[in-house]
Amino acid sequence: MSITPERKAALIKEYATKDGDTGSPEVQVAILTERINNLTDHFKTHAKDNHSRRGLLKLVSTRRSLLDYVKRGDHARYQGLIERLGIRR
Repeated sequence: MSITPERKAALIKEYATKDGDTGSPEVQVAILTERINNLTDHFKTHAKDNHSRRGLLKLVSTRRSLLDYVKRGDHARYQGLIERLGIRR
């Protein structure tokens, strides 16, 4: 269910805007998307796990807030990010 340190490092390297970048909205959204996808797969076999479902909803909400922040600042950057991540909207 959780993301491995190797996978997290790969996401940071792929979505970083500059060297040493671990906190930009792009990196944060990429990591949240990976966690959301892992939880979505988890629910395919554990449909009644409502405690984790609450965590999923919180992750989705946090990702939505970060995406709104990016969209307010630079719409082209927002479009590029959701296309790279494969998020619809």
